[in-house]
Amino acid sequence: MKKLVFIITVLLMASCQQDKIGYVNNVKLLDGYQEKIEVEAKFNEKRDALTKKSDSISQAFQIEYQALQAKRLSQAKAQEELGLLQQKSQFIGQQLQQEQQQLQQSGQTELDSVVSKMKREITAYGKTNGFTYILTGGEGGSVLYGEETKDLTSEILKILNDNYKK
Repeated sequence: MKKLVFIITVLLMASCQQDKIGYVNNVKLLDGYQEKIEVEAKFNEKRDALTKKSDSISQAFQIEYQALQAKRLSQAKAQEELGLLQQKSQFIGQQLQQEQQQLQQSGQTELDSVVSKMKREITAYGKTNGFTYILTGGEGGSVLYGEETKDLTSEILKILNDNYKK
């Protein structure tokens, strides 16, 4: 009988335990994370440099085309020169497209790495602070409403930025 009372008591205690739940606004977290901001800025710099390079190459081809038109060449010679210019343009266009794809891939890889760091930090925070669940809010998140006292975004963002500064 004592064993039965003990088992019932343990079951009642276990059922009375409440899960510790918090949530993080993933949009605010990403927007405020310094490493993500720097990765994005570096990507934008590289993208702008590639755009400038593409624009200057385009202008050079425009000048070359205009110079070709200004020459008084026979129609056969003009066609030959124009064909060579078009081949050169296509080749360089393909190279620029490859550079752009490589830039996109490296940018996505870096961003994925930042998101992985954030997830690891959230997991560590949850374990350290005894959370059963930490949900995600913001756009695409699973929390439609949460008490502000359960919002862990600021605390985790501070930890992320402090760790990044180190």
